[in-house]
Amino acid sequence: MTKSILVTGGTGTLGRLVVPMLRDAGNNVRVLSRTGGGTHEGVEYVTADLLKNEGVEAAVAGMDTILHLAGGPKGDDEATRNLVRAAKDADVRHLVYISVVGADRVPLGYFKAKLGAEQAVTESGLPWTTLRAAQFNQLMLTVMGKMTKMPVVPVPGGVRLQPVDVRDVADRMVELTLGEPAGLVPDLVGPKVYTMGEAIGSYLTANGKRRPKLPVRFPGKAGRAYRAGENLTLEGATVGTRTWEAALTELGG
Repeated sequence: MTKSILVTGGTGTLGRLVVPMLRDAGNNVRVLSRTGGGTHEGVEYVTADLLKNEGVEAAVAGMDTILHLAGGPKGDDEATRNLVRAAKDADVRHLVYISVVGADRVPLGYFKAKLGAEQAVTESGLPWTTLRAAQFNQLMLTVMGKMTKMPVVPVPGGVRLQPVDVRDVADRMVELTLGEPAGLVPDLVGPKVYTMGEAIGSYLTANGKRRPKLPVRFPGKAGRAYRAGENLTLEGATVGTRTWEAALTELGG
């Protein structure tokens, strides 16, 4: 059945993959962005600002489903509340949200905002689906690139990562968006857990770099949470197929 789907964050890393997949499946796709406007390759782009709550009602009007991918370093909870209010007024039938593994366990502002956004979706009264995903391989490549520019690379001790490829996330988000509301679904993680030292070492090797590494302690409550593996899902998760090593090879580090 053809759906009318609004995608927030449709021009981002994940959205750029999801939008054409939804379009090619025969759906009417509209993308909300701060610089939207016009139609391109069968997709309608509209201008709105979720955090400022500008243009949101018009963007949501006439949509059956909303796929909420937009996010930033802060304010995701408030932006999602603004979206939810407009979605309720528009009688949206399915609200799909992507969150992050550990949103309810890691005491950092980013995670707290993601949890607040989750709660806005859950308490909206709308049929909903939420997926928590691990950090993307693609984000890790960016972070590692910046870290390894330093003459000595800091390595937070006890920190483990479970990176997932954005293409695996895109496949899952499309499946959830075209399916029925399912509530909080199993987390999506990568196929292998790495220590921070292993991830940095493999990045350096893949890029032909040599850097001394300095063990450091991640302080405070957040550090304790990471050392306890609160950012991981070791049981009951959906596991992606593409590895961190594959990302290093395919994307050139």
